[in-house]
Amino acid sequence: MNTRLQILIIKPSSLGDIIHGLQVVQSLKAQLPSARITWVVRELFAPLVKVCACVDEVIVFPRNRGLRGMRECIREIKQREYDWVLDMQGLARSAYMAWHAKAKKKAGRRDGREGAQLAYFIKPKLPTKGKQAHALEILLQFLPLLGLKPELVGPLAFREPSGLTARLPERTKGAVVLFPGSRRAEKEWPGFQELTARLLDELPDTRIVWAGDQEVEPAGKWPKERFLNLTGVTELQQLVPLIRNARLCVCNDSGPMHLAAAMGTELVAIFGPTPPERFGPWPLDNPHHHVLPAPEGNLAALEVGTVADTIRDALAVPEQD
Repeated sequence: MNTRLQILIIKPSSLGDIIHGLQVVQSLKAQLPSARITWVVRELFAPLVKVCACVDEVIVFPRNRGLRGMRECIREIKQREYDWVLDMQGLARSAYMAWHAKAKKKAGRRDGREGAQLAYFIKPKLPTKGKQAHALEILLQFLPLLGLKPELVGPLAFREPSGLTARLPERTKGAVVLFPGSRRAEKEWPGFQELTARLLDELPDTRIVWAGDQEVEPAGKWPKERFLNLTGVTELQQLVPLIRNARLCVCNDSGPMHLAAAMGTELVAIFGPTPPERFGPWPLDNPHHHVLPAPEGNLAALEVGTVADTIRDALAVPEQD
């Protein structure tokens, strides 16, 4: 007889939010090893969720197919009965999915939007700071509903697909990896070109890699043995070995930033209009998380020298004369 607790997690997007959810579910699984986790996620982010060690099964939500995709997703959700459904998204779409699920208990976010709160009788409490709390703190409050502690356990662990690391160039190992892009243009710091030139000049033993799904054309002609541009060709699941093997990551407020923080990689995080108190790398007081808020939220006002000095200090490399 199968006595494993069946739990359905609904968290289709976006990348940073999914990473927060994965961290919470990893804690759930560590405290409740018998749980079997099924995760509903958009097709765009499914490759990453599928290789996360705490997830047993993935139900893909093909959002690009519109209503047909929603029907396909719900049809698959209804194939099994669950002990718990946890809607960590908190929107009308995710609440609709949860409503169709066969489950003994269903819980959704207390700060849900678009009427999602009306779909649940069970809602986790908000942290002391309420809706202004850090995004990860809010998701951690789902754990006490299952009698678990609202705390994280260790770096986020992944099952790496065979051959994935082998497809990354050897010179990515031990490199400083820069992610110039972000999901929103207003969160993109404009200084990555100048920063790269400066780091290549001031840190002669350091290799620089650009990565991300958005293609960025370098302005300078930098030596191939020390600079590699993977922007536009970085596969989502490649982020795992790339970040794991990086000496340090430099990111805007973005999904890769949250992934680097979750995996325990040294990180320099650049913030403009979004407050790091709510969306910064968690935990905020981790000495390996170097957060740089732009003056008055204006990314153009954040000087390249400030970022370069922070990177040098993080690498513990003395400044050259």
